[in-house]
Amino acid sequence: MQNLSRIGITGLGVICAIGNNADEVLYSLKKGVSGIGPVRYLQTRHTEIPVGEVKLSNREMADMLGLERDRLYSRTSLMGAISIRQALRQTGIRSLAGKRVAVISGTTVGVMDLVENFRPQILRGEIPDNIPSGNECGHSTREMAEFAGIPQAQCCTISTACSSALNSIITGCEMLQRDEADIVIAGGSEALSRFHLNGFNSLMILDKKRCRPFDATRAGLNLGEGAAFVVMQKNPTDALSYVAGYGNRCDAFHQTASSENGDGAFLAMSDALSMAGLRPEDIGYVNAHGTGTPDNDISESRAIRRLFKDTVPPVSSTKAFTGHTTSASGSIEAVICILAIRHGFLPANLGWKNLIEGGIRPTNGKKGVALKYAMCNSFGFGGNDSSIILSGDEFGLQYADGDFAVETLADEKVCDVESFGQLKEYVSPMESRRMGKLMKAAILSAFKALKISGTECPDAIITGTSHGMQETGNRFLDDIIANGEELLSPTLFMQSTHNTIGSSIAIRTGCHGYNITYSQGDDSLGWALKDAREKIRSGRARTVLVGCYDESSEGVDARTLILGRK
Repeated sequence: MQNLSRIGITGLGVICAIGNNADEVLYSLKKGVSGIGPVRYLQTRHTEIPVGEVKLSNREMADMLGLERDRLYSRTSLMGAISIRQALRQTGIRSLAGKRVAVISGTTVGVMDLVENFRPQILRGEIPDNIPSGNECGHSTREMAEFAGIPQAQCCTISTACSSALNSIITGCEMLQRDEADIVIAGGSEALSRFHLNGFNSLMILDKKRCRPFDATRAGLNLGEGAAFVVMQKNPTDALSYVAGYGNRCDAFHQTASSENGDGAFLAMSDALSMAGLRPEDIGYVNAHGTGTPDNDISESRAIRRLFKDTVPPVSSTKAFTGHTTSASGSIEAVICILAIRHGFLPANLGWKNLIEGGIRPTNGKKGVALKYAMCNSFGFGGNDSSIILSGDEFGLQYADGDFAVETLADEKVCDVESFGQLKEYVSPMESRRMGKLMKAAILSAFKALKISGTECPDAIITGTSHGMQETGNRFLDDIIANGEELLSPTLFMQSTHNTIGSSIAIRTGCHGYNITYSQGDDSLGWALKDAREKIRSGRARTVLVGCYDESSEGVDARTLILGRK
């Protein structure tokens, strides 16, 4: 059975390279002003690499929030709190007292901009106050809520690489549909750090000039930073925009490359259209993921052409304005879509001149446009692909409401490294040698659970992890310190993201279904299990692989459950 309710966006906040609030961002978009330029705030030797930095120091942002001056802050937390405050202010809500408020944030590097500066002290056991010892993404979300003045809010963190913020908005929609919150503040925040600047540089996908998405001469992306959050309410009396539909799928192809025909992207966009009950020709604008890398742009072009055929709407990537803000990109670009709808214009695809063979011809921008539906795409490492459709008019969002009973088909735990010998049944010795301990334990527990349950390919893969691939992430961080940001291992970086395990299982099983990773400390497994049970209960999945994977000084702890319908 399908229920209809209106999920309205009643407030928005944004801070990025082209503006410290929505009005400034709107001005830059209309004037075609890019925020990409030389490094100013990030302490890196790679000054030759252009970036999209927020034009404020940490001290200036802390002062904006009225925070203590003698405390160290992560830019991720500061930017997130600023955009949350902006969004709440726009709603006109005077008091949150007595309301169930949830803050859902998407991030990958979390507070890494702080952690990387104190890595030597952390190794000596001299951890300064207020600084986690590892990349605990949930720490930044709790700080955002605290700095924004809503410490009582329920916090949830999504970490699916570059689709994180869009998945946060999707998760918020579902919480409202299930009546688990009165107000959801959803989005993402990501600060530039040496960790991920050097990580992307090790993959050789950074352009030394301003990026040119969808151009035949494109040579890579420019990293950016920023945050954007939207306040969402169910059936509001007034709203800036409405969520019409969304999709979350997995490309299930490669950890960093997109499939040739963009299968995950095509499925995510198709699901968003199907949920909205719209036809391809109803979409008036697509804000593409459009990173400017050779692989992404042609893959996304093909996926868009597959979906829209002869009715391809105006398309542009706005990353030449902001830089690729990675985990925050989905919410920043969703805000850009809302601004485009409300102010009647199409954002330009800066830098485009030359058509890619088989590619799309992006828009150079247009004013005076009556825009009713806009689609926003966010595609992340591991093939975590998501798409959302935003409406300028009131829109009833369809939501499946079934009543299927859920049972546990398998529950397999691996924490003993001596059991890794069994891994040869599932992966080759060469693959195994490239894996960290947690990845080995996770793959072993996952495939043993699948075998026990008689499941070849689950319908969805949902992961909970507090610190992600901590061993490989720390090794990459130590390499930066030891080698001075040179000759770094791309393999270590690829295996450092929190969604690495979930996407790796999807790639190995060929699972193109829903794929998400929760990273909220000790609550991570709880969020993952709740999501999995709801997917089965509502009839949107028959079997779901749920994993909880973490490591500590004592070793690894990998637990996989297979949930299914009774």
